[in-house]
Amino acid sequence: MRKAERRDGTWRPSSGLTPRIVDLVSSGRTLKENGLVEVATIADVSSRLVVNRTALKVRSEEIGGWIEKFRRAVDAQAA
Repeated sequence: MRKAERRDGTWRPSSGLTPRIVDLVSSGRTLKENGLVEVATIADVSSRLVVNRTALKVRSEEIGGWIEKFRRAVDAQAA
């Protein structure tokens, strides 16, 4: 396991400023690109889209578009 530090908004391998980092991991690609490995799972998480009822009524077309984009993204991930 390599240590990491935050530079330019992202975590990067370092010379030892911190012993561990916590990251939300989907594919693990960023960890691998930076020579890091997952050592433990803290919690399994999922995402939810929450829409205010009034906003859904007033801006239904716009919000409906966002909902459809999220559906397509989820379907693409599942494929």
